[in-house]
Amino acid sequence: MKAFLKNYRQSPRKVRLVADLLKGKRVADAFVELGALPKRATGPMTKLLSSAVANAKNAGINTENLSVGSITVNKGIVMKRSMPRARGSASRINKRTSHIMLTLTEKETVKKGSKKKTVAKESVVTEKKSKSKKSVATA
Repeated sequence: MKAFLKNYRQSPRKVRLVADLLKGKRVADAFVELGALPKRATGPMTKLLSSAVANAKNAGINTENLSVGSITVNKGIVMKRSMPRARGSASRINKRTSHIMLTLTEKETVKKGSKKKTVAKESVVTEKKSKSKKSVATA
């Protein structure tokens, strides 16, 4: 399932620091990680992650098997402002925004003894080659 956050008013460089920590983690572990991280972007990322989980729940997917598949942070609009400087000049200030896209994937966990294995759902197609025999006609 996917969830989007557009025009978040923080620079993409700072948001990517938080986003890179969540890639490949299970949803429960990602919530714990976001709760302990002292960054400003953790609040909106927590809301975004809970929104993606709610989207998955509405689609009928089991939320216990979900993990963060991919999370991308792209550049949004840049608001240009000016700051007065000495001798009547001005310098430009760029107020950057971010677009964040979060994708959750479903992984099945299979227990064998005490070890857990994660199995991704894939379908394998096998092809069998049939050999044709030529019959020789005699006259």
